[in-house]
Amino acid sequence: MHILVSVVIIVSVMAFFFYASYSIRACIYMRVFCCKKTEEKIIAITFDDGPDPIQTPKVLKVLREKHIPACFFCIGNKIKGNEELLRQIIKEGHRIGNHSFSHSGYFPLYTFKRMCHDLITCQQELEKATGQPVLWFRPPFGVTNPTLAKAVRRLGYIPIGWNIRTLDTQQPTPEKIIKRIKKRLVPGSILLLHDRMPDSDRLLVQVLEFIEKEGYTVVALDRLMQQMLNAH
Repeated sequence: MHILVSVVIIVSVMAFFFYASYSIRACIYMRVFCCKKTEEKIIAITFDDGPDPIQTPKVLKVLREKHIPACFFCIGNKIKGNEELLRQIIKEGHRIGNHSFSHSGYFPLYTFKRMCHDLITCQQELEKATGQPVLWFRPPFGVTNPTLAKAVRRLGYIPIGWNIRTLDTQQPTPEKIIKRIKKRLVPGSILLLHDRMPDSDRLLVQVLEFIEKEGYTVVALDRLMQQMLNAH
């Protein structure tokens, strides 16, 4: 009986730590902006894992034609050779954020020193390419832990999450993605897409059409964040 109780306790503790690390909205290790409680039907759209020399320009074209602002969370090791693309993102009125330099699956296991070096390197490369300060940060894979929380505090970043994860990297049909968005769409939402996936521009068109049909307006992330900050 004692063994069974011990096993249950161990499993429960492991489940808690898994949830704490992999549920960015739980905000257990650090406060993360994921959604704003508001009655105004506004949302923000974000893209991860760029810049991509093929797909990002297509996504920018859609955003430009639809007059939609977005925030791009960029991977540092993709910057070289795509500096002009980053400048275009800024020139067209969008924002950029730090998504780590390596975007390694081992990133959550990095030591504090290595993690800080990775994040600072990405920040420096982004700022060098764009001439803009970079304070927004999105954890790779949305995984948080005490080490990352300490690094974010030390570096002064503002961590950004989401409340609508489209799972577009798993390449479901656009219909399934729209259905997933519909179930989670609320005023103040932050939507996560990726600008490295094939046909990401076509998916974006369908997503924007759905959002407009539902009566929502896409606003810049900093406007949504300002509303969050005004609530405190």
